[in-house]
Amino acid sequence: MTVAISMLRGINVGGHKSIKMEALRAMYESLGLRDVHTYVQSGNVVFRTAVRDLASLAKRIESKIEQTFGFRPAVIIRTPSELRETIRRNPFTKRSGIEPGKLVVTFLTADPSPEARVKMLSLKTDPEELRMEGREVFVYYPNGMGRSKLSPALIEKTLKMPGTGRNWNTVTKLLEMAEKLEGS
Repeated sequence: MTVAISMLRGINVGGHKSIKMEALRAMYESLGLRDVHTYVQSGNVVFRTAVRDLASLAKRIESKIEQTFGFRPAVIIRTPSELRETIRRNPFTKRSGIEPGKLVVTFLTADPSPEARVKMLSLKTDPEELRMEGREVFVYYPNGMGRSKLSPALIEKTLKMPGTGRNWNTVTKLLEMAEKLEGS
């Protein structure tokens, strides 16, 4: 069985689209997924699956969430090796003074088109710093995300695709959980 990490977009934010993690785990198990673990309340789920086509699995999870909870969030799945590669490609790794809680990785559903990349990279983002690597957008928010004009909605609108952001602490914790599951 393969270990996978799924991230749900936009749940439990500001009291909207609420899902209790216990109910989410039970729903994943109802799909035949095994060893299901959640991390924090924002829809991070690490699990085992026999399914090889993870894109179709993401669609199945989205449909089941809609059927069970009444709304359909985007579900983005990465394997532990893909998450390791994301961590390896972090363009801020060698910089001192980067606060992990202010570094956000937006995981995209697909690789953006060359035109969308150019448009994204041409945005005026000061004081935020934006870098794109594969299917991920790395943004460092030195003053936090709260008042930034570089919002998740702007990233999605510019790239014309859904994505979901996780701070660096969450990214590394999800990999830690996935590797522990791989090792058991």
